[in-house]
Amino acid sequence: MNDLIFTNSVGKSLATIVAGMNEPRLFVLTDANTSQFVLPRLVEQYPALSTAVNITVHAGDFNKTLDAARDVWKVLIDHEASRHDVLINVGGGVVTDLGGFVASTYRRGMHFINIPTTLLGAVDASVGGKNGVNFGGFKNQIGTFAVADATIISSCFFDTLTDRDMLSGYAEMLKHALLDSPKMLARLLAFNVLEAQSADLLALIEENVKVKRSIVDADFREAGPRKALNLGHTAAHAFESLAMARRSPIPHGYAVAAGCVVALVLSHLKFKFPSDTLHAFAAYVREHYEPVEFTCDDYPALLNYMAHDKKNDHHGIFNYTLLKAPGKPMVNVALTAEDITGALDIYRDLMGI
Repeated sequence: MNDLIFTNSVGKSLATIVAGMNEPRLFVLTDANTSQFVLPRLVEQYPALSTAVNITVHAGDFNKTLDAARDVWKVLIDHEASRHDVLINVGGGVVTDLGGFVASTYRRGMHFINIPTTLLGAVDASVGGKNGVNFGGFKNQIGTFAVADATIISSCFFDTLTDRDMLSGYAEMLKHALLDSPKMLARLLAFNVLEAQSADLLALIEENVKVKRSIVDADFREAGPRKALNLGHTAAHAFESLAMARRSPIPHGYAVAAGCVVALVLSHLKFKFPSDTLHAFAAYVREHYEPVEFTCDDYPALLNYMAHDKKNDHHGIFNYTLLKAPGKPMVNVALTAEDITGALDIYRDLMGI
């Protein structure tokens, strides 16, 4: 597993990491937002970045594509980057997913460092070694398992984020809490992420990321236990794909929040997941997140997206991660289309849509 560094002295940590390498040339991948709002602040902390080659891609998950990867590969080739140089990915999940994919495939692998600048990137996308791009209208269809040389996790750039961005990242933290324990879940449901002090939030992020890291360390290539991290994501990726098809993308965390409600409904139906916890979680999502809206007419499309989910092993069977209770995941649960449409009906009732 890569080196995870939790600090708000990002420039100092980055300088230490680069100093331990063999004098690499520096390439920095940003999106249009982080190039404008974050990179100048990072250069102030680590002036050596002022001479780095800056590669900027369009912001948003809709732009996490092979075309974007090709553009980054071309810049690396034009500058004759070697495997011993380093790509520093500064941004949210789109940047770290794309940058990790590019770095892990360029000349069969060059060094890369992740500096997530969003809460979502800090707790999820930049940790765990999964990299990739969307393809053919489906999420993360092409990618690699490759770990960054280091990931520097900080909360110091979160002042550039909207409340919507913060809540998107917090959905992944809630998912980790569901996988950990009733105690962690209760604490996060009572925590106000929008008013948290930076130091308090960084400490909570470190505790939360350790949940994911312990699961990944036990099963890096997702042969079994790591599939627990897919909680909520089968439905979430379908919601995102439907939104992309409509040319109206939704934040990943909003889709995850909705997907977790669907998963908890299925967990209650299949394994008697506690109904009070289900309703408390659904109430939190209803209060804090805009609902993912769809009708019965959208069920065939959603089922089609789920059928193409990379976690499925057999045609016609939908592979889900569910819970017996908080902290007790069940992976590889085979469900039918009828199971899922029934849960989607209940989701709509719970969200009042």
